[in-house]
Amino acid sequence: MSKGKGTKADPWLLKTPPGTSEFSAYRDESLTPPALVVTVGKTELRSDQRCINDLHSALKKHGDWMPLGSADEQKPAAEGTVEAWGRSSKNPVGGWYGLKKGLRGRFGMYVPPVMEALGLAEVEHNPKNNRMRAL
Repeated sequence: MSKGKGTKADPWLLKTPPGTSEFSAYRDESLTPPALVVTVGKTELRSDQRCINDLHSALKKHGDWMPLGSADEQKPAAEGTVEAWGRSSKNPVGGWYGLKKGLRGRFGMYVPPVMEALGLAEVEHNPKNNRMRAL
């Protein structure tokens, strides 16, 4: 489902879970902290790179499908969703994985396809209400 190696020179070319939009993503170890960089159109989003392993661990502990629940930063995230976990004071970083205020939301839209490309998770691809689970 993805092309690319996940580097800045050869980013993953991915689609959002509903398959409606394309985006690119890569891991950048040179940033502080190391980041997962997602480019959607001309907008660049950055998340702490450890979100990949941390979310994988959380999904394994959850043991079942978890709704994605993607939402902009300014909107509340539905409880029990990947989006809510990515903002929670109870996650391993104690809050937002997003690194740029104003662009920290949509964790549940862009991180799951990266995890799917890495073979860490299964992600549904329905028009709405998608879920994911750890592999």
